[in-house]
Amino acid sequence: MAYQTFQQEYLQIPLVTRAYTTACVLTTAAVQLELITPFQLYFNPDLIFRNYQVWRLITNFLFFGPVGFNFLFNMIFLYRYCRMLEEGSFRGRTADFVFMFLFSGLLMTVFGMFVSLVFLGQAFTIMLVYVWSRRNPSVRMNFFGLLNFQAPFLPWVLMGFSLLLGNSIIVDLLGIAVGHIYFFLEDVFPDQPGGGRWLKTPGVLKALFDTPEEDGNYNPLPEERPGGFPWGEGQRLGG
Repeated sequence: MAYQTFQQEYLQIPLVTRAYTTACVLTTAAVQLELITPFQLYFNPDLIFRNYQVWRLITNFLFFGPVGFNFLFNMIFLYRYCRMLEEGSFRGRTADFVFMFLFSGLLMTVFGMFVSLVFLGQAFTIMLVYVWSRRNPSVRMNFFGLLNFQAPFLPWVLMGFSLLLGNSIIVDLLGIAVGHIYFFLEDVFPDQPGGGRWLKTPGVLKALFDTPEEDGNYNPLPEERPGGFPWGEGQRLGG
């Protein structure tokens, strides 16, 4: 019975969020069980382009370190804001969401070669948080019950928290930079005088992921609190 309930809840998670978070958890589990090692996963341009170990272009986004507080913190934020985006501004636009993943991942990979980062999953999470926060500027945030602020400040609060934990802020800055580039090209530049839409989702992605009609029985979780996690929870102004 418990398994059926878990299965139903799991299948209620939208496709992209479900696939990405599951891949991250399974990758970490494989490392914990010593089936693979982080040395087989990390981003290394020489091994990718000279030894053709192309899987590293993907696996470096899937490993967040050993199971512990840092891993759980990243998984909660990844699941939370990825799902809010997919059920919010990307509702019914799975192909566009996948294209955002591909565009941001490519951009992050190029930038990553210049800042010597070996795992980019945390930066990718910050990118998702940044895009969500800019698209929901009226949401008030409460972080661990200590800080209250508007949603656009959330990526910077997370960077400060990361600094307190002794992590490098380069990771957070990379996520913020890539998130800003996507947000500017997708949400700001098209409305500027002389601007236009540079980011266009390829037709092959639309054919693969977009369905002609939405499922009328599908009920997404409220955008402010998917999963019910209180870390960085939001409340709309006037709500």
